[in-house]
Amino acid sequence: MRFANNNKAIINKLTRKSIQSNKLRNLFAIVAISLTTLLFTSLFTIGMGMIESMEQQTMRQVGGYAHGGFKYLTKEDFNKIKDHPLIKEYGYSIMLNMAENKEFLKHHTEIRYATDQQAKMFFSDPTTGKMPQNENEIATDTKVLDLLGIPHKIGEKLTIEYTIGKEKFSKKFVLSGFCGHDKSSPASMIFVSHKFIDKNLTDVTIDPANQKYIGTGLIFLDIMFENSKNIEKNLEKILIDCGYSSDENAQNYIPIGVNWAYLSTNFDMDLPTIISVSSAILLIIFTGYLIIYNIFQISVMKDIHFYGLLKTIGTTPKQIKKLVKKQALLLSIIGIPLGLVIGYLLGNVLLPIIMHTSTIETTYISSSPIIFIGATIFSVITVFISCRKPGKMASKVSSVEATRYVDVTTIHKKKKQSLKGGKIHNMAFCNLLRSKKKTIVVVISMSLSIILLNSVFTLTKGFDMDKFLSTFVITDFTAGNANYFNMNQFRSEDDIPSEKMIQHIDALDGIENKGRIYYNTKYTFVTEKITGIQLYGLEDFPLSQLNIFEGEIDLEKFKTGNYIIEGVYSDNNRNIKYETSKYNIGDKVNISFENNTTKEYVVMAKAELIHNMSVRYYIGGACTLYLPSNEFIKQIKDPLIMSYVFNVKDTYINKTEKFLKDYTNNIEPQMDYESKQKYVDDFKNFQNMFLLVGGVLSFIIGFIGVLNFINAILTSIISRRREFAMLQSIGMTNKQLNKMLIFEGVFYALTTLILSIFFGSIVSFTIVQPMASSIWFYKYKFIISPILIVSPILILISIFVPLCANMSINKQTIVERLREIE
Repeated sequence: MRFANNNKAIINKLTRKSIQSNKLRNLFAIVAISLTTLLFTSLFTIGMGMIESMEQQTMRQVGGYAHGGFKYLTKEDFNKIKDHPLIKEYGYSIMLNMAENKEFLKHHTEIRYATDQQAKMFFSDPTTGKMPQNENEIATDTKVLDLLGIPHKIGEKLTIEYTIGKEKFSKKFVLSGFCGHDKSSPASMIFVSHKFIDKNLTDVTIDPANQKYIGTGLIFLDIMFENSKNIEKNLEKILIDCGYSSDENAQNYIPIGVNWAYLSTNFDMDLPTIISVSSAILLIIFTGYLIIYNIFQISVMKDIHFYGLLKTIGTTPKQIKKLVKKQALLLSIIGIPLGLVIGYLLGNVLLPIIMHTSTIETTYISSSPIIFIGATIFSVITVFISCRKPGKMASKVSSVEATRYVDVTTIHKKKKQSLKGGKIHNMAFCNLLRSKKKTIVVVISMSLSIILLNSVFTLTKGFDMDKFLSTFVITDFTAGNANYFNMNQFRSEDDIPSEKMIQHIDALDGIENKGRIYYNTKYTFVTEKITGIQLYGLEDFPLSQLNIFEGEIDLEKFKTGNYIIEGVYSDNNRNIKYETSKYNIGDKVNISFENNTTKEYVVMAKAELIHNMSVRYYIGGACTLYLPSNEFIKQIKDPLIMSYVFNVKDTYINKTEKFLKDYTNNIEPQMDYESKQKYVDDFKNFQNMFLLVGGVLSFIIGFIGVLNFINAILTSIISRRREFAMLQSIGMTNKQLNKMLIFEGVFYALTTLILSIFFGSIVSFTIVQPMASSIWFYKYKFIISPILIVSPILILISIFVPLCANMSINKQTIVERLREIE
């Protein structure tokens, strides 16, 4: 019969006693486990918070939290669609028009009727008061009230100006309710009652074909599905089932809108993203593993006699492994909750700072259980991986080996006679070789933070501001009417920049280049393809700023008026979307203008469509074409100046900015401007975010590395106290002992720096460069300056720690230490 040796109660008691007798080890282990958990928790807290903040801000920028919606519906369309079985919840609104008070020139403000549910979906339902019921009532937000100078008080009277058809109105309303304004939202809503809509739109002819910009009298239906998966496919299915199409060229076309705030719908976990997230998790696991493993390995070596005695009384290897794991588990019960709390607090402190460096206005802190569950699981995995090998080592030791064990690794080499062997630095070097594994673990642990710090600086220093700016803005300043910058409102002659402002700009000091950009608001056609055109006219300076990627511009030929340039879209990485191009170089294009004349042009070149040189809205199915300004003015009946772009000398940037700010606020408030400096600030914030996150992570990992170094030095000195006493008994002075320990610390530091430079360079070339090169505004630069900067700090630590440890521990006399029993 086989008898089981399952003394569970004894194992538990031994575990507790071992914990009680290793207070210093416990402290280091708890701190290590807490730091590892802290890293996981703060990473998850920041990650979840960023996702939550991006989703919330995007929802507010998009205009609501609905999964999607249908635009420009008639009553018939609305009644067909709203009861589809896929729709779990819906709200709707009826558009009146834009509010036209002069106070709203620089703030997009829409007038609509909305159901209570729709107002909630817009984040605009009144928090004070209620939605309007009577014909003369309205509800809005505090931004509208502040712009009009109206107190935040129910019952206040306010005058709103608007247009229905071709008739302008100015009507007094009573405030029935209001809510706060979210800075993330670029627009405000003024809600009117259904009674108002019934009274004022009954006799208005509603033609969807002529209402694609504003949608007066048309219904906007926003819906929620069971979940946010396959939003676009579900919207298209609803249309097909109801007899409509999402094809903009179809007669039964109805536009759909997908709320791209839902990351589950639009977030694409591409390979670089997967690699980045996986690398961060593996780095934390590896960092935690190094220190926890080292702590338990040293603890096992220190208690090797104890494990040997357990073997002599019949404890099995499995039970010894369990004993080590239980010690780790008990310490984790203290360390993990501590790390969860501190990590969550740290994550919530860092999150607003990180968000502040981005374009996200409001930070939303996540309290998702995924944060704590995920951090706990990864921490427990790290702890058990870390103590597995020390447990295995403890279980294999025999009782005979244990009684003879000292913390020295015998070097099986032929002894050589040497006068150098007794030198202090040689002794220090040999001491490091006693336990190669421990030395390697400590060095790697300290090297990790330095390599990470160097990688972060390599990444951020490679961000190219010029490339970044070229995507959004290619001139120092863009001046125009406030409507041009305000939510796609450049539609008529009321939206052009004033000649008065242009004259004032021309008179400024430091102007280097300047020019007008014209735009045709009428729908012009390419006859052979019946394609709408977004047609621009460019003066010489904006023409020279085009990014030509195919063909060449011959300015003299182009200005004859017989050639055009096609504008083609690019993605966020500045990759040209060739599929959006409709012509080849040399193609002949016949353009039909509004005065019933047709002219043939030859495609001379193709240019990237730049944001600040466009009208900032897209017409479905249209192509973008550029003409020289003289030809544009000749062919277009009422040519409109869209914007005025100009560059100034660097020394006049701030002065020009100050002038434009004062001019657009005080002299012509209906005018506005945009400067390159805004995008420069965005770039610097983006760069600082990487430095901040990388710096904090490097600091924490560096702290773990230093903790590992302190632990290694401390336990080494404790285990060698009798050895030091023997050396001192045969003549080694205390000064020489301290010198030897300093040499040991410096060897640690120098080895760490050498490895950091070597592996840091490899990481820089093989990981940072390939990954960062996918960022279009990145230009790789090899640097090792961060390693050189931290070198003196590391050397000082390596000197200071051994000295302090030796002085605090070896306070007994030589005789007392020699009498200690192993």
